[in-house]
Amino acid sequence: MATFNNMDLNLLRVFQAIADERSLTLAGNRLHLSQPAVSYALGRLRQIFEDPLFIRTKEGMQPTPAALELAKPINRALQAVQDALRYTERFDPAQSTRVFRASMTDVAEMMFLPDLCEILTAQAPDVRLQVEQVPPAHLEEALRTGQLDFAFGNLPALKPVTCHELLFRETYVCLMRQRDGLPQRAQLGLDEFLAMSHVLVESAESSHHQVENSFQKLGVQRRISLSIPHFTVLPRILGKSDLVATVPARIARLFHSEHPGVFVSYQLPVNIPVVEVTLHWHQSFDHDAGNSWLRQIVIDLLQQYGRSS
Repeated sequence: MATFNNMDLNLLRVFQAIADERSLTLAGNRLHLSQPAVSYALGRLRQIFEDPLFIRTKEGMQPTPAALELAKPINRALQAVQDALRYTERFDPAQSTRVFRASMTDVAEMMFLPDLCEILTAQAPDVRLQVEQVPPAHLEEALRTGQLDFAFGNLPALKPVTCHELLFRETYVCLMRQRDGLPQRAQLGLDEFLAMSHVLVESAESSHHQVENSFQKLGVQRRISLSIPHFTVLPRILGKSDLVATVPARIARLFHSEHPGVFVSYQLPVNIPVVEVTLHWHQSFDHDAGNSWLRQIVIDLLQQYGRSS
């Protein structure tokens, strides 16, 4: 039976290596252990968890259902140990192999991730950035427990429970394919806007829900012809149809720059509240050297976008 007192941390490292490599030999190479040593460790793991854990097949060591269930908590436990040990080390970005975890939406990935990766490659080539899309309801716990280092977006519910920094304020515009017969002015009339067929981007980020709520409060009932879960496919959809989409102004500028002459954008016919985009981290990690370093890079980069808008 598995108990805290009879568990050896090294056994968990063996479990993780076998789960990743699906081979005792490769797991041993990764951990600098002989195959007999890995086999012995697997035997102990099987006794502790009372399950075979990994079955030898033609495709390698396949995990049992119990092993699949154990993999995530064991990975989290080992990551927590690594996080604890890093406090004894001086953080040097040029030498660090640390893994940072951030939650961002597809909009943020499209707009800022390429530039952020360029900076990290230059300053910290061995640092790894793991990007996740965590449901807003789970963000506070993930930041508090260290499963995430950062979250950024329009996240007003996090402000009372996290440290945060305003990055920029965002407005929304109407975007469509350039074609004959479109209005030759900066703003659409409400009748024109309502007569069009719309794409609804049902992103998980709260800013998009805020925009939709604003339309509802103003009694603006658009004709939704297509709903999609993210922005990445939107340029191809708009470029091949007469559909229109309400999008962040920065996304519209990105599409304009990547597809010159293809799209046209208009001011919305109704006033939509400005959206605040903020970076969030937990107070427990406020003085962590690595967290502070990457946090400042993100703040400088995204505030630069705000100044250039």
